[in-house]
Amino acid sequence: MAKLNAIVVALLAAAPLLASCAPAGSGEPGAAALTPKQAERLDKQLAGKVPGAPMSCLPNYRSNSTIRISDSILLYRASGNLVYRNDLKGSCPGLARDSDIMVVRQFGTSTCEGDFFHLVDRSSGIRGPTCVFGEFVPYRKPAGDEG
Repeated sequence: MAKLNAIVVALLAAAPLLASCAPAGSGEPGAAALTPKQAERLDKQLAGKVPGAPMSCLPNYRSNSTIRISDSILLYRASGNLVYRNDLKGSCPGLARDSDIMVVRQFGTSTCEGDFFHLVDRSSGIRGPTCVFGEFVPYRKPAGDEG
């Protein structure tokens, strides 16, 4: 009986840790919920744009700025009318802080789904987590919508 009580106590103690691994309120499996500020930023960047067919690779010339939305969402701005959204394959702890340097491991002239990148602390140079790109989804303003 004492052994059973010890197991129950251990399971109850571990419950909060296990619950913290579960994604919080997102429709996508494994995706963490966005904070209100992150959701607002994402909405602002994609406002008036329509998603297109996902792409496996994003040629380097197609993006001129990276926007970190959360630890699992990156945006690549190609122009005012075109933004590529990348939902990483899993979370990349610290990405949303936008203070670490992203070091992309690239093979060729494109960044592709499944390619790796890691974060490096800007002040200490210590390497952080390794992260994996997902598909690149283009969001475009519809033709004739210049507003």
